[in-house]
Formats: sequence, structure tokens, C-alpha cells
Amino acid sequence: MTSATRPIRPSGPATIMPNFSGDPMYRFLIVLTVAAALGLQGWRTLFNNFAVDIAGVEGWQMGIIQSVREVPGFLALLAVYVMMVMHEHRLSVLSILVLGLGTGLTGMFPTFTGIMVTTMIMSFGFHYYETTNQSLTLQYFDPLIAPVVFGRQRSYGAATNIAVGLMIFFAAPRFSYATIFLALGILLAAVGIWGLRQDPCRLDLPHQHKKMIFRWRYRLFYLLTFLAGARRQIFIAFSIFLLVQHFGFTVREITLLFVVNNAINYFVSPLVGRAIVRFGERRMLSLEYASLVLIFTAYALVDSKALVAILYVLDHIFFNFSIAIRTFFQKMADPRDIAPSMAVGFTINHIAAVVLPAVGGALWMVDYRIPFIAGAILAAVSLTAAQFIRMR
Repeated sequence: MTSATRPIRPSGPATIMPNFSGDPMYRFLIVLTVAAALGLQGWRTLFNNFAVDIAGVEGWQMGIIQSVREVPGFLALLAVYVMMVMHEHRLSVLSILVLGLGTGLTGMFPTFTGIMVTTMIMSFGFHYYETTNQSLTLQYFDPLIAPVVFGRQRSYGAATNIAVGLMIFFAAPRFSYATIFLALGILLAAVGIWGLRQDPCRLDLPHQHKKMIFRWRYRLFYLLTFLAGARRQIFIAFSIFLLVQHFGFTVREITLLFVVNNAINYFVSPLVGRAIVRFGERRMLSLEYASLVLIFTAYALVDSKALVAILYVLDHIFFNFSIAIRTFFQKMADPRDIAPSMAVGFTINHIAAVVLPAVGGALWMVDYRIPFIAGAILAAVSLTAAQFIRMR
């Protein structure tokens, strides 16, 4: 029996969980996750309206920008080499500082070229933090706890997104885009300075390989990760653009939608983590992918602002289920492979992401429905692949 098909459920009662809230690494990751959410959500809330209204970005240009934004994710495997000269938790902090730099500079360069450069900087920070966050969470918390930790991170991130949304909702009529972007960058810099003073590491964990790791027995993880990245980038690149360009959402309407979405996910995310522990990765991923087939198809068909807003919220709820891909890997992997495999997985996740937004932008000019139909097809393929996860 191969590792892609062998049972992966841990033994022991899933309802008994040690108290991990006082763990220094837990606290460290929660604070940095809040900072990452602050930067990304602030950037995303403002970006589409800033790009369209101030920089005059067109559909094909948006596709190119979104492809550029994913290049750092594609290069996440280089984090393995950075960790040869820097502790992984230090790389997490450095990533937050870079995220703050890119976010803070965005409003100062309202041109197509300027947006591409600041987007690249912001994206390096975000993607390298996500890589190290996933790795550290899987290293420091066992398979019965890691899904719950991921769920709590998503929950705290959602709460942060609400705060950012409310801030922008009230600040947008009074301050310029440049001022708000700069304020976000300064807040991230403050968290980065705090992080530089922390040392949450333990010495009793397996040492991580400082090289690229590709193993045949991880092939299902690689496939699910690739498909998730391709599908997710269609959503990231074109869902909000659809709301702004096709349905005419204003910046305040987009902000209000983000607040409602994150209020819901604040409560849902921890429940998803516990559900993964209880029901297993295959069932949760199957539910996610089956739902996304319907959601992406609906994106291409609905012609109502209210319905498309509901679809956006539903998509985010089911996105939480993707935690199960990482915990599936944790249960079958050599513990020493976690850090390099998360870096490699992030690169695999972004192989299609570098190309799809630009291709999708060109197809958008033909018919805006085409990218969403492609997303539905990818979700169907993912649903098929998830059936090869075997459970007791």
C-alpha cells in the first residue's frame, strides 16, 4: 500500500486536546498572522479600486499584475536556502517587514509599472510568511492540534480583517489611498520590530532538512496543492475584479462585504479545524471541492449583486477546508521534511498561479465567464483526486 492510499488518521480520541494557548510559538505565530492579515486585507480592500480609479488599470493589465503578484509564491522554495543562514522564525519576522514595506509604498506609485513593483515587494513578504507559518505550525503542533491551530489563525485573521475593513470604511472618504497604504505599512513595521525581540523556538524538535525535498510518496499532496493553487488564483485574480468592474461595487461596498465575510469566518474557521480532526481530510476536502464546482459555475451565471456577494462569502468559508491538505501531509510525512516540503509545496501551489491570471485576463476580454468555468473544472478534478486519500 502506498503512502498516498494508506490510512493516515492518528490514533487516540480526537476530542481530548492539551491546552496549547500558552505556547510561545503559538503566541508568536498568532501575532504575526494578525500582522499578515492586516497587510494583505488592507492591500486587497483598496487595491482594485486604487488600480481602476487612480491608475486606470484595464482587464489585461490586471491579469499581468496578478501574475506578477504570484511570482514570489513560485519562488517560495528559495526559502530553504535562506534558512541555511537564518532561523525560520527570523525569516517569518523579516517577511512581515517586507510585507509592510510593499504595502506602505503602494499608494505612492499610481502607475501600471509602479503597481507591479510594489505588488512584487508586498507579495514576497506575504508568501514567505505563509510558507514559514505553515512549516512552524506543522513542526510545533501534533496532528490532533495543528488543524485547530490553523483554524484559530484563520479566526484571528478574520477578526483582523474586520478591524481593517471598518478602518478603511471610515477612512476612505477622508484620506487618500497613499495615506491609508502608508499607515498600514507603519503598523506592520511595528509588529516586525516586536517579532525581532522574540525567540519562541524549542530545541527538542527534529532538525529540518536544509535542501529541496521531492518524494514520490508525497505525490498526492503535490497534486492537491497544485490544483488548489490554480483554482484559488482564478478566484483571487477575478472575483473582486468582477464585483468592481461588472457589478459596479464601490470601495465602501467592497469594504462592507469584507467585514461581513470575515465576521462569518471568525466563527466558522475554528469549527473547520475541529471538523478536520473529527471527520478526516478526505471528507472535508470532498465537501469543499463539490461545493466549489457549484460556486464557480454560479459566478459565471448569476447577474445579481446580492447573489454574487453571497457566492464570495461561501467561497471563503470553503477555502478554510484547504487546511486539510497540509494536515494530510503532516500525518504521512517524515517530520524532518516539513520545512522544505512546505516551501516546495508553496512553489507547486503557484506554478499555475504565475500563468493563469494573465491567461485569464486575456480570456476575460473575450467573455468574463470563461475564467470561472475553468475554476469549476479544476474543482471537479480536485474532487476526483481527493478520493485517493484513504482513512480507517
